[in-house]
Amino acid sequence: MEIQMKRGLLDVCVLAAIVKEDSYGYQIIKDISPYVEISESTLYPILRRLESAQLLTVRSAEHNGRLRKYYHITDAGLERIESFKKEWEEVMKIYEFVAKEGKANE
Repeated sequence: MEIQMKRGLLDVCVLAAIVKEDSYGYQIIKDISPYVEISESTLYPILRRLESAQLLTVRSAEHNGRLRKYYHITDAGLERIESFKKEWEEVMKIYEFVAKEGKANE
C-alpha cells in the first residue's frame, strides 16, 4: 500500500481509537492491532503529528506512581473522521470500478 495512503489511514485509526474515551499509547495499540499492524515507533510520531494539527489534546496523569499521557480527540479530530468517511465512499466507488474492470478482462 502506498505509504502516504497508509499514513492517512493510520491517523484516522488512531483518532477512532480515542473517540469514545481518552486513552494512552499502549491501549491505543491494543485497540488498533486487530485491524492494522502498528508499533510504538509508528504510533508516537502519529500522536505528536495529530497533536500539532490540533486533532487531539494530551494530558498527563499519574498511574501506579508513573506519569501516563492520555489522549483526547478534539472537535477538529471528530471532523477529520467524518471527512474520512465521506472520502472513503469515493475510494470504494473507485475500488468497485477497478475490481469490476479487472473481472471483465478475465
